Amino acid sequence: MTTIDKVLYTGKTHTMGGREGASRSDDGMLDIKLSPPGSGKTGSNPEQLFAAGWSACFLGAMARAAAKHQVRLPADTAIDAEVDLGTTDGEFFLQARLTVIVPGVERDVAHAIIEDAHQICPYSKATRGNVHVELKVV
Repeated sequence: MTTIDKVLYTGKTHTMGGREGASRSDDGMLDIKLSPPGSGKTGSNPEQLFAAGWSACFLGAMARAAAKHQVRLPADTAIDAEVDLGTTDGEFFLQARLTVIVPGVERDVAHAIIEDAHQICPYSKATRGNVHVELKVV
């Protein structure tokens, strides 16, 4: 396990009520209701929040990887992230798909950038070996 030498930022939230509760960041910038997936109730669920956080972080990692490849990412580069909650043998697990949209960048170059970003992104590192992940370029 790798430990951090220098902390750059600490995200802090206070959550109550689990999947049917609420979560608020210490600075008030995040203040959301939570609801179970598919419940039809008002609120986001942890899988959506994880998908949003991971895809935002991955885009940042892609910018770093693109610079290494001497490529400028188009402004409309985007990620459609899907995080599944499921079970195997009665135990809960996650799996994910990151579909990356990189208009105007050659497919092989985009693949190289995405593979490098997957090595750079802290969310990718945190899930490696624990979560099945599919990366795709469209």
